[in-house]
Amino acid sequence: GTAADLIKLAMIRIDRLLREENWQARMLLQVHDELIFEAPPEEAENLARLVKKEMESVYRLSVPLIADTGIGENWRDAK
Repeated sequence: GTAADLIKLAMIRIDRLLREENWQARMLLQVHDELIFEAPPEEAENLARLVKKEMESVYRLSVPLIADTGIGENWRDAK
């Protein structure tokens, strides 16, 4: 339950930022605790930083939230 709530909050925040800041990147899919994005190569590194920051700061807990990112041509290569 809590993990699902946290990722939903992060998804809302990330989507809002992508729209407000006119990114070309788009959130495509959520699979369990992973988010899949499509972005032009020139946005990929900045998008990874944004997603990591938003996911790790979505809610203050007594333990740290750690998010890993990956970039690739497809989901397999991004891991």
